[in-house]
Amino acid sequence: MNASTNGGDTSAITREYFDNILVEMRHIDGEEPDLSFDLYGKRFRTPVMFAALSHLNRLHPDGLVEAARGVHAAGAVMWAGMGDTDEMTNIIATGAPTINIIKPYADEREVMRRIEHCEKIGALAVGMDVDHQFGSKGERGSVLRIPMRPTSLELLKKYVRSTSLPFIVKGVLSEIDASKCLDAGVRGIVVSHHHGMVDYAVPPLMVLSRIARVINGAAPIFVDCGVERGLDAFKALALGASAVSVGRALMPPLGEKGADGVREKIEEINNELSWAMCVTAAKNLGSIDRSVLHWKSERPM
Repeated sequence: MNASTNGGDTSAITREYFDNILVEMRHIDGEEPDLSFDLYGKRFRTPVMFAALSHLNRLHPDGLVEAARGVHAAGAVMWAGMGDTDEMTNIIATGAPTINIIKPYADEREVMRRIEHCEKIGALAVGMDVDHQFGSKGERGSVLRIPMRPTSLELLKKYVRSTSLPFIVKGVLSEIDASKCLDAGVRGIVVSHHHGMVDYAVPPLMVLSRIARVINGAAPIFVDCGVERGLDAFKALALGASAVSVGRALMPPLGEKGADGVREKIEEINNELSWAMCVTAAKNLGSIDRSVLHWKSERPM
């Protein structure tokens, strides 16, 4: 990889890293694979999930609620990002098991209010978007003019203790943060750079294996950013992910065909993932073998 050719564009660097990984075929003893996926006491038909997006009403009048209808039809997990509590209620009403990722609001009462609402409406899990703790380069210290604040280990522990729901941290991109998440008692992490929030950020798959060694099965690991197709999902699963989130690749189908478009795109990604498992003799998600992956250059440790 040559990051300089991308001008620091983290999304382009991430795409390049995905494409740097090759897949070794293994045909003997292959069989039709099982893509089912267990999470927090529920079983899903696929490890391909709808990412924690926000403000999609510009694509469809019902935005994330319509997306959730498609996710439910696909037998997948729905994630939701920044939005009001009424939207979360309507998402849950579609029947799609949903994880709500809350921003690190400076007003702690707002965080607690949203956690309590997720408990009340029966969310699958709740979590925090720690990579937004300083806002963004364009809006330092806030998101949509709402003040944010840094998230300490002690604050994370407080949020984990405050709820009976599984608490997830989104925005983990290092072994150090992964270890702190375990110390906090979180029950899931999302390896993500928030679609290039920081220039030259390492691609999630570059650090995924090392993070997986730190987590060592203590919590599910989800991968976000740049997953566009089934082979991308396969590579992430082979490197230690429990499941993957797809965001931008699902936005055009949502805008064009609503819930049906979301369902069809998830099924398309599933079909390619299933095919990759067929030709690498992986009969289920747990039997995907990391050793089928090869790097054109710069193989990670």
